[in-house]
Amino acid sequence: MAGRTVRVRGFPAELPPDRVADKLTIHFLRSRNGGGDIADVRVLPGSPPCALIIFEAPEVAQRILKVKNHVLAIGRTLYPLEVTPHAAELSPDEVLWG
Repeated sequence: MAGRTVRVRGFPAELPPDRVADKLTIHFLRSRNGGGDIADVRVLPGSPPCALIIFEAPEVAQRILKVKNHVLAIGRTLYPLEVTPHAAELSPDEVLWG
């Protein structure tokens, strides 16, 4: 998954995970957003929630990261998304609850 995965934050926490996954898939498939073929979308619980988007090719993930403003439209509301590279290892400020 390294190099093909981006982390996304900024979508509404109250949406069901399957709806979030659908909306993010549509957004990140679009070429105008720098997108391309997606292998998987994983919506992770948390506060705030985040999603991992795994692309088929690393160059798509790199294009996505170069786009400055990703905005997700849901109904009439626009949500600015924070899109960052996803590292394989956890950073010190991330905690897993089991």
